[in-house]
Amino acid sequence: MIEINNHDDFASYLGNELGTSAWYQITQDQINKFADATLDHQWIHTDAERAAVESPFKTTIAHGYLTLSLVPYLWQQIVKIGNLKMEINYGIESLKFGQAVTVDSEVRLKASLKSILNLRGTTKVVVNIILEIKDQTKPAYNGDVVFLYHFHS
Repeated sequence: MIEINNHDDFASYLGNELGTSAWYQITQDQINKFADATLDHQWIHTDAERAAVESPFKTTIAHGYLTLSLVPYLWQQIVKIGNLKMEINYGIESLKFGQAVTVDSEVRLKASLKSILNLRGTTKVVVNIILEIKDQTKPAYNGDVVFLYHFHS
């Protein structure tokens, strides 16, 4: 894990990999809770018996947005941000889902600092993220997320 306490700390990593999170297992219970929270109960996510017969994956899969919602949790395993007033998830500039994440798969986040700007004291970073799936060559997704950091002086 790297520590970032100001804009210059971040800038020193420009163009470099920031790190990789620990592996995280996605369970059926988590998929079901996400379905309840988002009102997306499509059978491919929640009906294990039907998925075993009808799905090309032969099991249930995590919602793409569930895997995306793990970014803040996994990001905090890669970078420890100190001296912080506020952090804002500012956006996603591009993201492509590459492969479904089947139930009980383990995933981890790999992050690299793509760009950084100082916007009148606010640090804007674009981080390239790749969600890897254990024992798979193709990632679940690859894209660029944008964070805004307001550091204490």
